Amino acid sequence: MAHDHDHDPVHRQGHAHHDHTDIDWAAMAPMLESEAELFTSLYERALAWLAKEVTEPGLIVDAGSGPGVVSCLFAETFPGARIVAVDGSEPLLERARARAQRQGVADRFGTIAGELPDVLSELDYPADLLWASRTLHHLGDQRAGLAAFADRLAPGGTLALMEGGLPARFLPRDIGIGRPGLQARMDALQEEWFTKMRQDLQGHVAEPENWPALLSAAGLKHTRTHSFLLDLPAPASDRARAHVVDSLTRFRDTLAEGLDHDDRTTLDRLLDPDDRASVHHRQDVFVLAAHTVHTAVRPA
Repeated sequence: MAHDHDHDPVHRQGHAHHDHTDIDWAAMAPMLESEAELFTSLYERALAWLAKEVTEPGLIVDAGSGPGVVSCLFAETFPGARIVAVDGSEPLLERARARAQRQGVADRFGTIAGELPDVLSELDYPADLLWASRTLHHLGDQRAGLAAFADRLAPGGTLALMEGGLPARFLPRDIGIGRPGLQARMDALQEEWFTKMRQDLQGHVAEPENWPALLSAAGLKHTRTHSFLLDLPAPASDRARAHVVDSLTRFRDTLAEGLDHDDRTTLDRLLDPDDRASVHHRQDVFVLAAHTVHTAVRPA
């Protein structure tokens, strides 16, 4: 997503619970896939970190898999495991299956379409590792959601929860046009949007985001927390630049009315391909983001 992925109006990394029923996920799939690929180095480090705790898992479940980029990274990291990608969008799962086929792991790769957490009841057997990347915050009752995730773990199984981190940065504080600090003001609007999104979810329960405490309340033993950095310095690659354009465009299309006139003008300039000051041409565009993973184990 992606938004800093966590607070983006589209929430791109996990799609198992869809608040935005009018989104055409099939049309968005290529963008979602490209963005997840951009973050591959971050995910690879996170999975290598997980592999130090989770050894020789039999079943890995990617709860809210989207187009399956991370699901297939799990197949690569754990060559002896069966991978099940779970998502609410069948078009995205089609992309996941095609990717698994291309990467030669289709024989141990499956998918399940349905809404979290109830769809997890369709698993044939409990998971040794359940990965939930920015999917929990789409559930109105996050405490109940975590309990449902924990219930699908095998004894000794691990839940890896990716929630939190830091807002992404794409540009210096002072970019030479407009008032300095534009992204910080955009962050504030995204936080307001995220709070409202949570409040509008069916069955919403307000919950402090103390993830280790919530994992413990679900009957799990919190083991580790670590944040992983994506640092793609300026000048941005074509793929990184496309991600920045996409992120700023989505913000302009959904939340820019909350900015003042001068900031909206600056944002429009940043997105105008004919403006030499735009992110299409600037040499100071970068991508810097941090995602946090919490792990907890179901007692044997």
